[in-house]
Amino acid sequence: MNRHLSRLLCAAILTLGLGPASGVHAAFEELTDEDFEAFDDTPLSEPLGYPSWFKLSFLDLPEDLSEAVAAGKQGLLVYFGQKYCAYCKALLEVDFGKPDIVSYTRKHFDVLGIDIHGQRDVVNLDGQEMDERRLAVDMGVDFTPTVVFYNAAGEEALRLSGYYPPYKFRAALEYVADGYYANETFRQYLERAGIPLAFESGSLNFADFFMPPPHVLDRTAMPGRRPMLVIFEQPDCHACDVLHTGPFLEPEIRRRLWQMDVEQLNLWRDTPVITPAGERTSARKWAEQLGLFYAPTLIFFDEHGREIMRADSVIQFYRLRNLLDYILTRAYEHYPTFQTWRAEQEPVRFRE
Repeated sequence: MNRHLSRLLCAAILTLGLGPASGVHAAFEELTDEDFEAFDDTPLSEPLGYPSWFKLSFLDLPEDLSEAVAAGKQGLLVYFGQKYCAYCKALLEVDFGKPDIVSYTRKHFDVLGIDIHGQRDVVNLDGQEMDERRLAVDMGVDFTPTVVFYNAAGEEALRLSGYYPPYKFRAALEYVADGYYANETFRQYLERAGIPLAFESGSLNFADFFMPPPHVLDRTAMPGRRPMLVIFEQPDCHACDVLHTGPFLEPEIRRRLWQMDVEQLNLWRDTPVITPAGERTSARKWAEQLGLFYAPTLIFFDEHGREIMRADSVIQFYRLRNLLDYILTRAYEHYPTFQTWRAEQEPVRFRE
């Protein structure tokens, strides 16, 4: 196992108060980095179901929240997924396949499942009635799985958009369950807890489609001629290595990236940057301002420097190719979310 990831996993275990007697250390020793962040993201051939311990609910979220609070829990965890999503399978079978994560989740939250293409009636936390599809659009769900944590007051405490490996999902659980969200961002919490470590040694991966320094990204005075992609990475980053040795080597991906202005920044360096909005800052300060807590994070900007969307979780070939098409075809101008566009691309059997 990569030495840096081992340190992250240990830190996560310690923050949750799990000792050697829990058996978690032994379980992790059997896993490799690839189990967490490198997998085939082709749509599944068989549909997914919800774990048996998810709450059986009429999807009246105010009522569900009241019941969770009455049972002494911190709130609700709402899982937005779809039946043929490989990233959803990773969450349900890898993260929720670990007994310590399941027990901690069930202790502090009631968990509800929402199918982003489903037709069941839902009452949202504002008391409005709609179907599952409309709720997903209203919530701006671009990637599945999306996990939204609600506190006892019905306020959104944290959102995880996409799949995150177990060590980071554990940290998210504690961040909300112990109320840290009230006083600090998830990024600040992770830094304070040592997850992730701010690796300063080593260099970033190179790609020939990256724009060379200086990083003058300003698009306020003069619009760009094509979209911009800013990729925040860090040295000694397994997920970054996976991106560069996998999707970034695929001709279909490279062909699309060459149609964009692609910038690479170190998440933790004080490299001078002029942002797309014209602000003079550093890569580290900008990342902090953006609230970034995962490397690599991909952020897309339009010709005028406005953020279109970001991918700040595990991303592999299939999702990245579709995301690049969504940006390059300017589909974001006509569809409220990435997922509504994807659904129209495969109307007979949508399986992203």
